[in-house]
Amino acid sequence: FILDRKAQGLSPATIKFYKEKLTYFLNYCDGKLIRNITQLTPGDIRQFMLDLEDSGHNPGGCHSFFRTIRAFLYWWENENDLEGWKNPIRKLKAPKVALEPLEPVKIEVIQAMLETCHTTGFLDDRDRAIITILADTGLRASEFLSLNIDNVDAIQGMIAVLKSKSKKFRYVFLGKKARKALRKYLNHIRAAFGPLWIHKNGDRLEYSGLRAMLRKRANKANVKCPSIHSFRRYFALECLRNG
Repeated sequence: FILDRKAQGLSPATIKFYKEKLTYFLNYCDGKLIRNITQLTPGDIRQFMLDLEDSGHNPGGCHSFFRTIRAFLYWWENENDLEGWKNPIRKLKAPKVALEPLEPVKIEVIQAMLETCHTTGFLDDRDRAIITILADTGLRASEFLSLNIDNVDAIQGMIAVLKSKSKKFRYVFLGKKARKALRKYLNHIRAAFGPLWIHKNGDRLEYSGLRAMLRKRANKANVKCPSIHSFRRYFALECLRNG
């Protein structure tokens, strides 16, 4: 199943998502002595979903498990022609998830976090550039973190996005403040190639590091930590406001 997802060209983050959810479900099945897919019943899946809820998983998390199990079982059904076997997922409906409005990060929160980057040191200059560019471009976390130094033109304020979710190449453009913040950060690197966003030791910044940075800046600013994706919603809202 995972090999099939990779062959379809799904992103590493999506592959990781499937692996984590399926491993959790398979461990549950193993604990219930369900060792063969033909043993799996609709009741087993229902009980798994109820156990998820009882163990504190929120509705969105429960729904993500259901989607994974459904994708896996439909794949299995398509790959195998087992006489007399009926796909148990066809008896079930996906759990309902309340649709709550997703708020963009507020400009006041962005400004407060930027005010904590008040020195000219590496971390403050890096974090200022990250926060400013996230708000200025609406890049997804995976697109943002995969950027390399040679993908950016800090003078023209242009960034080439090579690893997009849609697999399509595109450019995004920076405003004056973001260009200035990027140039200040690049002065610390002084390299022509390699990852754009790095730790002090030169290793590429990963998702967990980006989240930790935002939490640190939010705590210093005494504001609620925004999600990475809320910067994308902020960008979209600004685009609508500015026509």
